[in-house]
Amino acid sequence: MEIAVLKNSGEDTGRKVNLSDDIFGIEPNDHAIYLDVKQFLANQRQGTHKSKERAEIVGSTRKIKKQKGTGTARAGSIKSPIFRGGGRVFGPRPRNYSFKLNKKLKVLARKSAFAYKAQDNGLVVLEDFSFDAPKTKEYISLLNNLELGGKKTLVVVGENDRNIVLSGRNLQNSKVVTADTISTYDLLNAESVVLSESSVEKIENLLK
Repeated sequence: MEIAVLKNSGEDTGRKVNLSDDIFGIEPNDHAIYLDVKQFLANQRQGTHKSKERAEIVGSTRKIKKQKGTGTARAGSIKSPIFRGGGRVFGPRPRNYSFKLNKKLKVLARKSAFAYKAQDNGLVVLEDFSFDAPKTKEYISLLNNLELGGKKTLVVVGENDRNIVLSGRNLQNSKVVTADTISTYDLLNAESVVLSESSVEKIENLLK
């Protein structure tokens, strides 16, 4: 498929870039997307949750009342989960939520996400650009020129450009990534994906 290359001003450059059908034109695989997004979100979890169980509570171990004759259930320890201040039954323990996925499946998931964006006309190809200094105002102006000011956007650049990253870092609805660090979650979380011209070739080389 062909898509027009735009200038920073939002005007058409008159050039077109050919997007590979092996990446942007495949039949999306929803299950691959599900697994990749699930892994991404699982990797964000710290897993440091912890509550004290019965054996970890500090307290007396004496029998708190006699075994029989009280008319209530027998009780042997103040640390029992049935009492206030007692331990928690099967409470959360620190754990690692990450899990393994095959590389081919992760590649398929990213291809599928790109295919969905292509189907929804959510892809914009922009000629390579840079800022002289980190300026959020210039970054916002760029998005406004592309008519993406009020949308959640993902800007993909070919190389790590510090000025571009710092310019967009302060915006809640926009994120800047390089072609080799893009994730399925980032693609699906954005309404529009802006690809710099140099990033297209890198994406195709990474996902071929």
